[in-house]
Amino acid sequence: MSEREWESLCDGCGRCCLNKLEDEDTGQIYFTHVGCKLLDGTSCACKDYPNRSDKVPDCVRLTAANVRTLNWLPPSCGYKLVAEGRDLYWWHPLVSGDPNTVHDAGVSVRGRVEGSEEEIPDEELEDHIVQWPALLPKRARLKRRPKD
Repeated sequence: MSEREWESLCDGCGRCCLNKLEDEDTGQIYFTHVGCKLLDGTSCACKDYPNRSDKVPDCVRLTAANVRTLNWLPPSCGYKLVAEGRDLYWWHPLVSGDPNTVHDAGVSVRGRVEGSEEEIPDEELEDHIVQWPALLPKRARLKRRPKD
């Protein structure tokens, strides 16, 4: 797969750019509604994607080699689905042909990011744990785009 093809697997949801907490005893991952300092909560895109690793040293680059081992990727992640041999959902831009269907399906973080890691201190992250990033909205689970 070329780099361009690999990059096209990103659905543009922004969920992977939310801060997460891991329980050291159980390994359980907890999502927050706090975004990376480079996450644009409206477009759900990185504000400086080409330089993200320089600006956020712990930003993880998804690769074919590591995507199956990252337990914090959301269940809807296109990279994860393809790595597992599963089909992309109807709202994925590669299926729908429209980059807005990820938002229409309620999968993206648009309008749900409460602040950035620069605004919310690490010691307050526990107060910002949310369940929705680890879940898939009912509308998004449908086999095809619902008729409005």
